[in-house]
This record gives sequence, structure tokens and C-alpha cells, in this order.
Amino acid sequence: MKTSRSLFQQWAKDGRLYAILSAAGFSLKAVFVKLGYAAGPVDALTLLTLRMGIALPLFAWLLWLSRSDGQAPLGKMDAVRILLLGMFGYYLSSLFDFYGLEYISTGLERLILYVYPTLVLVFQMIASRKRPAVRTVQAMAICYLGLGIAFVHDLGVAGHGTQVWTGAAWVFASAVTYALYYLGTGAMVKRLGSMRLAGLAGGASSILVLAHYLLAGTPAKLATLPPAIWLHSTLMAVLSTVLPVYWMALAIQRMGATQAAAVGNLGPVLTMFASWALLGEPLSAFQLGGLALVMFGVSRLKPAPAAAPADAVVTEKAMA
Repeated sequence: MKTSRSLFQQWAKDGRLYAILSAAGFSLKAVFVKLGYAAGPVDALTLLTLRMGIALPLFAWLLWLSRSDGQAPLGKMDAVRILLLGMFGYYLSSLFDFYGLEYISTGLERLILYVYPTLVLVFQMIASRKRPAVRTVQAMAICYLGLGIAFVHDLGVAGHGTQVWTGAAWVFASAVTYALYYLGTGAMVKRLGSMRLAGLAGGASSILVLAHYLLAGTPAKLATLPPAIWLHSTLMAVLSTVLPVYWMALAIQRMGATQAAAVGNLGPVLTMFASWALLGEPLSAFQLGGLALVMFGVSRLKPAPAAAPADAVVTEKAMA
């Protein structure tokens, strides 16, 4: 007992505990979405609205935690950039992701999202007009080979190819918008800090989602939703949206961004096993093999340092 307590205290002190908690929290997001869909008749926009509405005061809490003397003041262009980050991040990227989860498994969803570094590199190469290195091409090929293996598995299990293709397209669109969000954090995070930027961008996303729902949804129906949908949305907002950002910030403070990000790579693994344990989704050799290839390919990618500073990992892990 004493040894376990000492180990727990040591991991909390060096940051490993917070990095693992953060990875676990983010990995459960797709599970909560699936549980929300299963709890009653609810569409993607309504579920996302519940998540972001509940998370909005928590993003304000992140801003309060990030306060310090001598903070850089926000200018008009900062406000425009934060609004754009909010649009590409938790708003469009999450909305597309929620649409996709109506059709495909959480394991495939996480693998598709996890290839966003390849999209970041593609956008960087387009902007710089430089040809990719051989190592980069090989790493991207490995990623998409693994994704293809997992995709074939989902096609076989679902029995409805159209649904899998539709869901995969939505989630890939989520990955594209998230890659744009990720690229946009580079210049902002240097001045504002990761936790402050996460609070601002998350708050902007919440306002955009709520505005979208007021225009396109039916607010009166929120009160009639089953309690289970509210429960899963609350858990998603707290455990899979805001707290993981906070835990990742604590991990970075204690162990550095590189090591914290390495622990965060557990996310797809945790998502796959959580889906198997909590949702009863099948876990096959195809999925595990595809997962291994995608993770190996991502580990070989080397984005340009300027595109995503080390401190940006806090906001980077919080998207979907």
C-alpha cells in the first residue's frame, strides 16, 4: 500500500500521472458520443451543443487559471484569429466528427483523426512549395496503409459500405479542419500561452456552436431529452474536453512537452480498448495491426518546428 502510494505521488510529481489522465480523458470522447446516441433520439448538433454549453464556464475557468501579471493584451487581430481558431477547432472539427460517429466505430474514428499530422505536413509543403523528404513520404504511406487495414475491417463488420464511407468522409473532414486549427495555434501560443489560448479558442467555439443551434436547432427540445443524454454530455464536457487540457498543462510543466506528447500517443489505443469494453465494439487483429501501423507512421513524421511549438501540445490534444 505504501509502495503504491509512493509511486502515485512520484508520478504526480514528475507529470506522468497527469499525462496519462489527459490521454485517457481525450480517448473517452468518442465513447461518450456513442453512448449519447444510444441513450435516445439526438442529433450531432444537439449533442455537440450540450457538450460545448456545459464546457463554456469550464473554459472560463481555464482562463482564470492562466491569469498572470504581464499577460500580452489582446488586440483586434488576436480576436479575429481566436475566432477563426474557434471555428476550425471545437466547432467545425467537432461537428464533423460527431456526424461521422453516427456511422462508424470509435476505433476507426480515432485512427482517421490520428493521421492529422500527415495533413499538417501536406499543408506545410503546399505553403512552402517544397517537396517532401523520402522519410516523410514513407511515414505517410505507413499511416494510410494502417488506416486502410482498419477501414477494411469496419467495412466487413458493418455490412453497409455506404455508411462506412460516409462516416469516414465526415471524420476525415474533421481531421482536415483540425489540421488547419493546429497550424493556426503556432504563432498565437507563443504570445498567449497554451492554457490561455485553449480557454479563449474553446470559449469562442462554444459561442459559435450555441449560435448555430439557436439558428438551426430547437432549444425547447433540450428540456425533453432523456437524462442519460445530459449525463453523457456532461461527462464529455468535463472529462473529455476541459479537464484533459488542464491535466496536459500540468504534465508539460513537470515533464516537458515532448515527453507529455509521447504519453498522449496512448490515446488511440485507449479509445480502441474503451470501445471494446464499454460499447462492445469488436476488437480484431485487423484493427490492432492498423493501429500499430498508424502509430508507427506518425512517430516517424517530423513537422516543421515553427508550425507547432512544443507548448501547443495542450491545445493540440484537445480538439476532437
